[in-house]
Amino acid sequence: MTTSIDLHAYQEPILFLATAGVVVPLFHKLKVSPVLGFLGVGALLGPYGLGRLMPDYPWIDWLTFSNPEGTSRLAEFGVVFLLFTIGIELSWQRLRVLRRQVFGFGTLQVVLCTLALGLFAYKAVSSLAAAAVIGIALALSSTAIVLPVLAEQKRLSSAAGRASFSALLFQDLAVAPILFTIAALDTRQPEVSMLSFGIALGQAAIALAIIVGLGRIVLRPFFKMVSATKSPEIFMAACLLVVIVTSLIAAVSGLSMALGAFIAGILLSETEYRRAVDTTIQPFKGLLLGVFFVSVGMNLDLARFLEAPVTILAVATFLIAIKSVIIFWLARPFGLSAPEAAETGMLLGPGGEFALVIIGTAMTAGLVPYEIGKNLLLVTTLTMVAIPFLARFGRRLSRQLERQAPLNAEPVEPPPPEEAGRIIIAGYGRVGQLVSDMLQRHNVPYLAVDMDPDRVAEQRKSGKPVYFGDGSHPAFLHACGIEQARALVITLDTPSAIEAVVAAARQERPDITIVSRARDAKHATRLYELGVDDAVPETIEASLQLSEAVLADIGVPMGLVIASIHERRDEFRTILRKNNKKPERTEFRARRTVGK
Repeated sequence: MTTSIDLHAYQEPILFLATAGVVVPLFHKLKVSPVLGFLGVGALLGPYGLGRLMPDYPWIDWLTFSNPEGTSRLAEFGVVFLLFTIGIELSWQRLRVLRRQVFGFGTLQVVLCTLALGLFAYKAVSSLAAAAVIGIALALSSTAIVLPVLAEQKRLSSAAGRASFSALLFQDLAVAPILFTIAALDTRQPEVSMLSFGIALGQAAIALAIIVGLGRIVLRPFFKMVSATKSPEIFMAACLLVVIVTSLIAAVSGLSMALGAFIAGILLSETEYRRAVDTTIQPFKGLLLGVFFVSVGMNLDLARFLEAPVTILAVATFLIAIKSVIIFWLARPFGLSAPEAAETGMLLGPGGEFALVIIGTAMTAGLVPYEIGKNLLLVTTLTMVAIPFLARFGRRLSRQLERQAPLNAEPVEPPPPEEAGRIIIAGYGRVGQLVSDMLQRHNVPYLAVDMDPDRVAEQRKSGKPVYFGDGSHPAFLHACGIEQARALVITLDTPSAIEAVVAAARQERPDITIVSRARDAKHATRLYELGVDDAVPETIEASLQLSEAVLADIGVPMGLVIASIHERRDEFRTILRKNNKKPERTEFRARRTVGK
């Protein structure tokens, strides 16, 4: 029995997956953000691209995205997942450290840029509400492009990187209230009174209270129950459920779906599951953001650009220039030198993805004229396309200014303590707890991960920095900050699990110091082959400790006992490393001979 299949129903998903499979590897090789590729593909394969040829060549329908409305509904979840992951990464500690830049620099940047751009917009639209919406939309910058560009350049921890992150963080916080205000001012509604506005605010406040209240009560026990199954599939389903449910609760109450997801992310950031959840959500966020940018590209009419290329390019250049100048002068009182302020201005000068959302929403609500809105969408996208190039130009400009007139600026806040060079402990059983205790005695910061939800919950109650997750997953190691870690200590009791963590860590961070527990001498030899800096076999260490105890008990001088034990340990280490050509690290040898 055969069943008929409507291949056309699968056309757009297959086309998008094919696009992702080509765009991401190609742009990664070119060292350009894939976001630009998705925007270009959307414009090329959208209704204003190849779609224009469909009346003459019907077969082109198989190579085009012909359903912008359907795609935009799915694309909205790209922004939802982006805000969710931002919420997860936003710890209260990080906010406290960066509060001056987030709520000072970030607030003033949005306000001043909104006022300046709104004044110019008022001459074109002659409406205070439309000018305000346009001004605040264009004042925002692109989190989705700026942060990946900074990460690729390894500039996130620089002064310009931290200032950019702080401004972008405040902008992300401001998006939801902006969208809510636009919805409340929707001209299609029969009337928008103070009473209706107050009722809407009350509904929003109740929804927020429900999300926050239930989240604090339910999320931790829910993920504890799910993680106890030790099923990655069930854990993934739980993560998606939390994002979607909180988003829908917010949407039903009149708020944006993104705000609900953002609050859920903040609530999860306080739990031991935040790093595992972040790792699980990342692939969905990447794909759905790809859909979002493809949908943005689908709505770009490049023919409109060809009608007035000089005007559109002039507006785009003016937008970048006015924002860059304001940000440059504003950054100086917040401790940035002239070179750092110039680089920050180049990064934040272009428009951003939320400007596209705000302008599109305002057009639908009747606040911004259709023709002007379409032109502004094109201008915003053109400035976003220029971000990678502006980032390189900003870096060169910064270096040039440093050579010409180096200035001593006030120091910018250091990175949060959790980002500092700490030790990662994989496995937090009895051995891991003893290791962490010794690190604490020497004031060495650490972060521990474990796959036992009960153990993690118990240690979290004691204030230990322990998180649920699997250290053998490279993405999870990145979520734990392996790039900045000083060393990795593996205390797991299963040889295969230990080897998996070693392989993942060495692949992601070839230069990190790895110290691992080993079952026996044979297992230690295997770990040396995988690239550990030191392996500690349980059987050998137990025998050495027994020997030390008995020699001391029978009266052998303690100094001689300690010296002989260390000598014997070095002999074992040499034997185990005989097939491994990696030189010993003198600093590690020094550590091992201290404090016995």
